[in-house]
Amino acid sequence: MSEPLQSFMSKKIPLLHTHFTKLFEEKNYPETLRESMAYSVNAGGKRIRPLLVLAVLEDLQARSEDAIQVASAIELIHTYSLIHDDLPCMDDDDFRRGNPTNHIVYGEATAVLAADALQTLAFEELASLQHTAPATILEILKVVSKASGAAGMVGGQILDMEGERKQLSLSELEQVHVHKTGALLASCIESGALLAGASKTQMESLRVFSSNIGLAFQIKDDILDVTASSEQLGKTANKDTASEKSTYPALLGLEGAQSKLADHHGKAMEALEAIDLSNSLLAQIGDYIIDRNA
Repeated sequence: MSEPLQSFMSKKIPLLHTHFTKLFEEKNYPETLRESMAYSVNAGGKRIRPLLVLAVLEDLQARSEDAIQVASAIELIHTYSLIHDDLPCMDDDDFRRGNPTNHIVYGEATAVLAADALQTLAFEELASLQHTAPATILEILKVVSKASGAAGMVGGQILDMEGERKQLSLSELEQVHVHKTGALLASCIESGALLAGASKTQMESLRVFSSNIGLAFQIKDDILDVTASSEQLGKTANKDTASEKSTYPALLGLEGAQSKLADHHGKAMEALEAIDLSNSLLAQIGDYIIDRNA
């Protein structure tokens, strides 16, 4: 990881965590629900999604007093999706981010409700922005809603479930991941660009970057699933193989998957170069996504 990215993360991640702490301290929630919600949000993780929101603003030299709130809201959506993803009726995993999954600690019913509450809290947060023009708030709500729902992440999740024990084609597998992983990642970048008042040209290039880096993220996850240990991943390794899911290594072989990863990373970097962001934080996050070991 580059020094500028490390410095950026060391400044921004504590701000995110402070915001999460305030969220769970100030709300009048039933205590078990509060604990369950906070348990998964505070479990850590790479925080790639909120950092993407904040990096866009930094790279475009823009400021927004609502940036942390928008970034945090998208992380709440991501976290709710992980709680659901780990449930026995879905991917059935006992570990996430190095800790027992939410349903293992609190039971399935509470885990489902905690995830539901995180999702609705995210949209309450987005609807409560105080320093952003109403028209921009509506655009962000539209972008994040679409990316999170049936046309995005949730749709991708069901495509993923239906693809188990089937031999998907490469184009079918790509559709799973464009929706399941790529859509929410793309919404981070577009939301940050909306807050920054990005130009049409900048927005178009950032969308190309986000679509390619979203696929690169998932390809890297597929590769790590077969090359990293459970300790490194913080979750069960070889889970996709055990579930008989189609993955990039399964379809293309490990070398082919790595080649595909490099291809999407290259296209993402070209999109940033087109708007003079080749040395940006976004570019460094893109490098981190493909170089990470967990």
